[in-house]
Amino acid sequence: MLVSPAYAQAAGGGAGAFGSFVPLILIFAIMYFLLIRPQQKKVKEHAAMVEAVRRGDQIVTQGGMLGKVTKVMGDDSNEVEVEIAKDVKVRIIKGTIANVINKTEPAK
Repeated sequence: MLVSPAYAQAAGGGAGAFGSFVPLILIFAIMYFLLIRPQQKKVKEHAAMVEAVRRGDQIVTQGGMLGKVTKVMGDDSNEVEVEIAKDVKVRIIKGTIANVINKTEPAK
């Protein structure tokens, strides 16, 4: 009864400050392992798939178009030529390739 409430609250302030950050750190760690890390892995796999595209592969674009790669513009280029119908060819950016359906075997 003789101790004021402000003095009693200040007594345990040092340990309480670190204790209040522990749940925040745990939430960040859980978010990293459940969301950020798998997304980074998926991005790396997609980049490897896009770099491995070559002539003859059948692909699906992000817009939903199906086609066959007829020409890869070059190693430093970011484009491929895709045949979407007989004698209909379009140039697309490699990053818009969503999936490779049929992969051609390398020439031996």
